[in-house]
Amino acid sequence: MATRLVALHLFAVKKAYARAGVDVDLGNRLKRKIHGLVRQTHGPEVLGKIGGFGGLFAPNFSGMREPVLVSSVDGVGTKLKIAFAMDRHDTVGADLVNHCINDIAVLSARPLFFLDYIGAERLEPRVFAQILRGFTKACRAGKCALIGGETAQMPGMYQRGEYDLAGCIVGVVDRARMIDGSRIKPGDVVLGLASNGLHTNGYSLARKIFFEQMRLKPSARVPGLRLSLGEELLRTHRNYQPLLATVPHGKLKGLAHITGGGLIDNLPRILPNDCDAVIDVGSWKVPTIFQVMQERGRVPRDEMYQVFNMGIGMTAIVAPNDVGAVGKQLRARPIGRIEPGSGVVRLFG
Repeated sequence: MATRLVALHLFAVKKAYARAGVDVDLGNRLKRKIHGLVRQTHGPEVLGKIGGFGGLFAPNFSGMREPVLVSSVDGVGTKLKIAFAMDRHDTVGADLVNHCINDIAVLSARPLFFLDYIGAERLEPRVFAQILRGFTKACRAGKCALIGGETAQMPGMYQRGEYDLAGCIVGVVDRARMIDGSRIKPGDVVLGLASNGLHTNGYSLARKIFFEQMRLKPSARVPGLRLSLGEELLRTHRNYQPLLATVPHGKLKGLAHITGGGLIDNLPRILPNDCDAVIDVGSWKVPTIFQVMQERGRVPRDEMYQVFNMGIGMTAIVAPNDVGAVGKQLRARPIGRIEPGSGVVRLFG
């Protein structure tokens, strides 16, 4: 009788928690369903089972004289609002992985493993599955193991149907092959690699312009855009690491991931204190979506280049003699040059 009473009591506690908005049983069922999906990102370095208290990864650093671990953590920002409006959730999962990979790729690091965090008002199985598919697809493409994460049900913290995402990545680079910008000097050339839309920054301003000032809906068709507005805004953040890894060692003097802060704030992060990056903004065609925002939002030019990537998602700084070969390899174009200065970006054109 005592055992039965304990069982009934536990059952009652679970039901009460579910009524409060946290369905533990649903969370466990969803986590069990993703095991097969997540295992697709695992190689022999991943140890233990999925769902443990900590992810286990046994790295192989053979061939490296001085391996250095490189880590980064980030989120997707208010791009999630577009995912909610479109009821499409796979692209933001891939955005998060690719953004994190790019952040360590600028140091020439290759990704090892990724961990995710999902905080939600309540778990929706269909939405959860889409997010995880985005994570795993991007991890497989980036040769990065998804070894763990946290899923938190927090009623009262989010609007109904909303969630937040964050991710942490760990990679490795041989210290002798690390790219840190220290070899950059006047006369070097800045190459620009094309972005795939807004990537994951500037969405608070973009939403204000399109949805408040222009009063458009995500389904709207904007002249010059191939897809609907919502689909354009959900374009997946590109992963540049596989392309960058093909360039011979020593050819890349500096790399800058053009995220929040745009070209104006991100390039100085790798410039020596006595060098400026002088960018010719007429050297590439700025994608239509940025042109529309600048014109209809009446945003000054310099602010556009400090908020958005403006069509350039990654920059590489190379010696003049390497422009042709490296530019071809990266499918990049010259967009500026390095001049004596004080470590800032100057725009012209």
